[in-house]
Amino acid sequence: MKQQINNTALYLRLSRDDENYGDSVSIETQRTILRQFVKENGLHVVDEYVDDGWSGTNFERPAFKRMIEDVESGRVNCIITKDLFRFGREHIMMGYYLEFYFVDKNVRYIAVSEGEDTEKGLSDFVPFKNLFNEWFAKDTSRKIKTSMNAKFRVGERTFAYAPIGYKKHPDIKNKLAVDDETKWIIEKIYAYALLGHGAAKVTQMLREEKIPTPGYLNYKRYGTFANIYAKAPEEKSYAWTIAQVKSILKDETYIGNTVHYRQTNVSYKNKRKVRNDQSEWLRIQDTHEPIISKEDFETVQQMIAARRRKMKSATTQMFAGLVKCADCGWALGFAVHRGVNASFGHFHCSGYSQNGKNFCSNHYIRYDTLYAYALSRLQYWSKQAQTDEEKLLKRLLAESDKEAGNIHKKQENELKRAEKRKRELDSLFSRLYEDYVAEHITDYNFNMLSEKYQTEQAELEEKISDLKQKLTAVKNNETNAEKWLAIIKKYNDITELTAPLLNAMIEKIVVHQAVKHDDGTREQEVEIYYRFIGKID
Repeated sequence: MKQQINNTALYLRLSRDDENYGDSVSIETQRTILRQFVKENGLHVVDEYVDDGWSGTNFERPAFKRMIEDVESGRVNCIITKDLFRFGREHIMMGYYLEFYFVDKNVRYIAVSEGEDTEKGLSDFVPFKNLFNEWFAKDTSRKIKTSMNAKFRVGERTFAYAPIGYKKHPDIKNKLAVDDETKWIIEKIYAYALLGHGAAKVTQMLREEKIPTPGYLNYKRYGTFANIYAKAPEEKSYAWTIAQVKSILKDETYIGNTVHYRQTNVSYKNKRKVRNDQSEWLRIQDTHEPIISKEDFETVQQMIAARRRKMKSATTQMFAGLVKCADCGWALGFAVHRGVNASFGHFHCSGYSQNGKNFCSNHYIRYDTLYAYALSRLQYWSKQAQTDEEKLLKRLLAESDKEAGNIHKKQENELKRAEKRKRELDSLFSRLYEDYVAEHITDYNFNMLSEKYQTEQAELEEKISDLKQKLTAVKNNETNAEKWLAIIKKYNDITELTAPLLNAMIEKIVVHQAVKHDDGTREQEVEIYYRFIGKID
């Protein structure tokens, strides 16, 4: 009877977890063992199948699937691995392949290191080995999660590639450092967003300016993604997508934070990613140097949230998300009145519409009225900025601090005096203690003076902290005023309102209930709160 030819597949697998064990389980070590075995046993090797970086609990590995396809086609009828868990680490699937699939397909399976061979009959311990291998995978997964969590909580960040704008820190493992060669791209994207441009517009501008994408930069630096960029046309190098821009604009990495657990695997067996609720995220602040200020980041988030939306008629309502009710705080809804002679848009309180007059009142205002008022105010401030920028800056600062005058200078002087007195007290207390130890003063005098100094020290520390907070607030006011001025100056000839202009300049528009006078006239207060600086008269 003619002996069956063993058309052999050599299967090699290495997971990320195995890298801790060094060369003893490397792909090259597995290859050497398997090649030596087939040579000694005269087996015919059809092909080699390698899954590098794949968990044994996942049977959707690319090389593994290709090998099974070759089994189905009849190309392979013998599979060899170094040991059982190189084939897989999930006992149910292992049982299926060893006891059913291989038997049905007449496939010989050999685990070299463990001496298991289906042709000779598997040992009774195989099911227990498979259970142990699965338990080991589960335990390893748990230990890795615990280890990673500990690293995350002390500010470490694991990554294959640093996000654009950053690079791997040259001296500190698992830490980001600002990349001076690419951070300007992030600054440009946020600058465009602060001007009121949405992700789609920013994407278009990046493409027009031929700004390189993160993937292309990695290709030029490290040779990665060569399959995408090596022979691609030039346009591919700056083919930004809206999703990329949105991701960057929402990424807290750029304000110095690291956020973990935004998504996770279904289980240690199923590697499908699922997005976690924000309550499950782990946010570690100030893990690295920021590129974008927290104030600018928050402003961009607010602008994204208030981004205009398409109406049913496919027109765009530029005030969407900006107009609020002065009494209940709800957004004002937009509607169109269609009359016999004319049609016009108008706003009304959503709280009133949904909950009735016991909740709020209508707060009705016509679209054309609001449009004209907002346009006139922005034109006014634009003209002021072009005419006398310094004068306008002083006015904005005065508005932000009604007590104005020399309050900033007074607080600085007061802080210097407080810090000087605290240093004097520290010195006095030190000398007092030395006198006490040398028995130059009595216990009574030491306790009395010590209590007095400590009380004054505590009061000074509180005062110093309060003054620093006030000075920081004043400094922020100056910075915010300068930011607002820089934006309004870019719109030096405002002839019409646009959504980017409104979103860049205005935080919210508060509409009060109109007052009707006896003569039939209608008076209504509308307050505009500008980004960075709030309401100005």
